[in-house]
Amino acid sequence: MKKDWWQTTFPQGRQQITITDIHGYPVQIAYGEVGSGKPLFLLHGLGSWSYNWRSSIQPLSQHFRVICFDAKGYGFSEKSLYRREKKGHQIIELERIIRGLCDEPVVLVAESLGGLVSIALTQDKPDLIGRLVVMNVPVFAERLPHWGMSLLSQIPLELIQIVETLRLNYWFAPLVREIMATERRGVMFDPSKLTADDVYWIAYPYTHIPGTLTKVAEELQIAAREIQDLQANKPNLLSTIQQNLHKIKCPTLILWGEQDSWFPTEHGNKLHQHIPNSQFKILANCCHDASFGSAEEINYKVLSFLQSTNFLVSN
Repeated sequence: MKKDWWQTTFPQGRQQITITDIHGYPVQIAYGEVGSGKPLFLLHGLGSWSYNWRSSIQPLSQHFRVICFDAKGYGFSEKSLYRREKKGHQIIELERIIRGLCDEPVVLVAESLGGLVSIALTQDKPDLIGRLVVMNVPVFAERLPHWGMSLLSQIPLELIQIVETLRLNYWFAPLVREIMATERRGVMFDPSKLTADDVYWIAYPYTHIPGTLTKVAEELQIAAREIQDLQANKPNLLSTIQQNLHKIKCPTLILWGEQDSWFPTEHGNKLHQHIPNSQFKILANCCHDASFGSAEEINYKVLSFLQSTNFLVSN
């Protein structure tokens, strides 16, 4: 029996906050916090959970009150299996999580889809975000970046729910872990960094928490429709976010993996050009999985950025 990751990482282990979702229903959000000072939130990307930030939590908590949470439907947070999601629900939920845990402007550090959600929230609610750090963001995405994502986005959700109801993912856990390990190594510059413990915890929600795969598939379906609507010049959230990048006024740090094969560095530079008070930094020897693959460099760049923009109080 492996030690509970939340218990070994956070003084109070895994905590919960209840928020209302886009439909007005209460949902339980799992989070952990450590450290003191100004609040710094860490937000994962699509298909991941808080564990992705395992190498940043302790270093950043030396200077901040670090809050790491699983977005609704991911990790250990509640999965609303019988209510279909609406596009943009993550933005509303992120706002409610921040307001539920803090009463002052926060530092928001987010990667991939989490970065896109964070950008949208900063546009809509600038009073909430004091500093913004995003990395490898699909803000100019033209397609789902992986064939497996495209495939999953086309499978009826009812079929995926049957698989999870029968607990097939639990009974075939070793296979699920092997598949996820292969995929994760594919977006890392140095695949050898991924340990057996890493694989176990990365896959844990998929092997032990029913509904995880269904919710990820649903998010992929929403993303696929957004991209299709963007290309067809139909109303979509993605173009709205693109058109309002100039509204972000807080100091912003944009980090991008030099070898990110999902979203090229040109997207990062373009994002930098559209956000007035932003800095753009390339992460050398880094693919799409930046939060773990380049954690040490990210921690250094985040702290340097916050210090240079007068948001870091030395302990």
